[in-house]
Amino acid sequence: MLHEIIIAGFGGQGVMSMGQLLTYAGMLEGKHVSYIPSYGPEMRGGTANCTVVISDDEIGSPIVTEPNCVIVMNLPSLTKFEPALVPKGVLLVNSSMIKEEYLRRDIKGYQVAANELAGELGNDKVANMVMLGAFLKATAAVSPKAVIESLKKVLSKRRHNLIPLNKKALELGASIV
Repeated sequence: MLHEIIIAGFGGQGVMSMGQLLTYAGMLEGKHVSYIPSYGPEMRGGTANCTVVISDDEIGSPIVTEPNCVIVMNLPSLTKFEPALVPKGVLLVNSSMIKEEYLRRDIKGYQVAANELAGELGNDKVANMVMLGAFLKATAAVSPKAVIESLKKVLSKRRHNLIPLNKKALELGASIV
């Protein structure tokens, strides 16, 4: 199976962390992976996106121009990347930040109130993990177990105490799909 993914939002929304987690999880599962981050001119608050490719076979090119999955955390990202999604692709929209409906009817779309759900867990910063949980359930690109294991690489040691919270956020996001 080939998953070509674009993850996009404002800097500070955990876009790059999601990409890194998917990449590490894919490696843990013995898949071929690529990860390319892209930042706007400002880090926090500016635009940020990354592309991730996860494949059972060798990857011909790490460049994603026709993604079969798009995860958007804000309206500018929806506007920019929804048109690129291939027909029958998967679109995950952070409906906490995006009140507009997505336009495409030839795709499988999910509205995930990631910020509200993260707030229910007591920490707004896990909104990205809620979205990632929804993505995992919608696509089965990698296992939640591999993502949780990958948190040990992405989070600094002093943040490992947050792994149980991140696991709950993944589970909550998956329950929405």
